[in-house]
Amino acid sequence: MKRIGLILTVAALVIGVGACDFNISDPNNPPQIGPNPSQPVVAAAVAGIIIAARSNAAGWNLDAGILGREAFRFDGSDPRFITELLQGPLDPGSGAFGGNFWSQHYAAIRSTNNLLNVIGTASALSAQEQNATRGFAETMQAYSFLMVLMARNQDSIPIAVNVPVTAAPAPFVTNDSAYTFVSALLDSANAHLAAASAAFPFSLPSGFTGFTTPTTFQRFNRALKARVEVYRGSRGCAACYTAALTALAASFIDTSATADLNAGVFFNYSTNSGDAANPLFQNPQTGENFVHPSIRDSVETKPGGGNDNRYTAKVIGRPQVSAGVPPLSSDLGWIRYNTASSPVPIIRNEELILLRAEANNAAPNAVAAAADVNYIRVHSGGLAVDGTLVGGTQAHILSAILRERKYSLLYEGHRWVDMRRTGRLAQIIIDRPSVDKVFPTLPIPQSEVLARK
Repeated sequence: MKRIGLILTVAALVIGVGACDFNISDPNNPPQIGPNPSQPVVAAAVAGIIIAARSNAAGWNLDAGILGREAFRFDGSDPRFITELLQGPLDPGSGAFGGNFWSQHYAAIRSTNNLLNVIGTASALSAQEQNATRGFAETMQAYSFLMVLMARNQDSIPIAVNVPVTAAPAPFVTNDSAYTFVSALLDSANAHLAAASAAFPFSLPSGFTGFTTPTTFQRFNRALKARVEVYRGSRGCAACYTAALTALAASFIDTSATADLNAGVFFNYSTNSGDAANPLFQNPQTGENFVHPSIRDSVETKPGGGNDNRYTAKVIGRPQVSAGVPPLSSDLGWIRYNTASSPVPIIRNEELILLRAEANNAAPNAVAAAADVNYIRVHSGGLAVDGTLVGGTQAHILSAILRERKYSLLYEGHRWVDMRRTGRLAQIIIDRPSVDKVFPTLPIPQSEVLARK
């Protein structure tokens, strides 16, 4: 999979609600947004922000999947998917692998700041439309900061980055401070959306269907807030679990009998001219991306026979292939993204239900947590109810939640983060103890460290 970082915002770009046809005139040299931008310029900036946030979403799902032993990539032209991500050392001097998932997100953050810095001067937009734009941009900026935090667990994240390019680099802050900042940023966005116009002064692609007005976009914002607060809770903030439950109540969470577990917000891909195909789509019988065999080894069986529905919907058998020294092997392929236009999730209803289970488990409210875990087991996996949860210890219920997240969010970039934030990295399988490691974090890029010396 080629690694292409888009350095973002576009000069002229139209996104239709029913499509995502990104025509990028010069993505590596975006124009600066000047004062008093017109409505088309604002719309183009919004499109650029989405492209920026999307630029390595698929790459994250693959690399995080390898780090968390959900996936392998046997790439004859680039062995670093094995040698670096599984064996190390992780290279902070490269924009790929160890140094990845930094510059792309800070480019997206820069794009949002460029828009936020001038939106108040946009005379073509009403005050309410300006607030709608602020709420959108701040929400997407919070998402990009969160992705940096998901990739890195050391206390070296810059957040005060809305400065001229000629200014000194923003100082590093602790991860706890960064999470607090992201939480507050989402609240600021939510307040702007609440004071917004009835409609955005721009269109959003089909991956945002159901969230294309400021009011409905608030539900997406609150969903991200819930993820942030549960992550903060697992870092020791007990009150954050209560904040997560409050956010979830205002999100799009749904556990009704007819709920769509796949409902949510997605990044679009397509084969249209000027857009990008989903790089995770491959022929599952001949592609270079493989499912880690442990995914099959731990899958549960449905009461009537057959494997968990989540497994059969995402994994398929294929001829065995081996790579590496000593060799790694897999005879499982991915059908999780089964077309070149398959979208990549930002956040889905299925994740929200399991976030609520985790927050309730910490409350502690074992009955509510068990209800959500069993809802997912039955409605998503086709599995039997787990009767051991009600009355079980918090540790037992958390283990059950993580097991359901493993299959519900398979190949969506969560497993490695989940095991790290809950102190369970030691439980990740090491296939070759003589050479492989489980890394707790990606390194801060070397250029960022040197710039602050």
